[in-house]
Amino acid sequence: MEFLINIFIDGFFAAIAAIGFAVISNPPKKAIIASGVLAAIGHGFRYYLLHATDLDIATATFFSAMLIGILSFVFAKLIHCPNEVFTFPSLLPMIPGMYAYKMFLSFAKFIRCDDPDLYVSLVVDAFKNGLTAIFILIALVVGVSSPVLIFHKQSFMMTRILKPITK
Repeated sequence: MEFLINIFIDGFFAAIAAIGFAVISNPPKKAIIASGVLAAIGHGFRYYLLHATDLDIATATFFSAMLIGILSFVFAKLIHCPNEVFTFPSLLPMIPGMYAYKMFLSFAKFIRCDDPDLYVSLVVDAFKNGLTAIFILIALVVGVSSPVLIFHKQSFMMTRILKPITK
């Protein structure tokens, strides 16, 4: 039960962040809600994969981004809005900011360090965090793009549903 509550809490805070990111681009209100729901589902799913399986954070992020990409087709049809409007804000809470911060912090400590014994550990920490951040970013991009490539025909179906704006 506690594990389920942690998943919902994680999803809730991801939804708040996604809604904040979505509001910046001034989309329709339905798209803002869809961003929050997708972020909650994707981030909650990543939390589940990280804590219930042996997957690393990059692989769990890939599957979560893929789930967001697949569900974005459903939301696009439901609210008659291009899926990019709410897909990208829902991915932003999964950006690996902490890993990038730790990488730069390790490099800054390396520059100021006078102890040769710490050099190796600081460089290893910097590269470990930097590579983790890069792999998470790649997982986000590939994961959210894969459904568009797999379901190519369905991804362009929105052009038939949405009517062009005429002046």
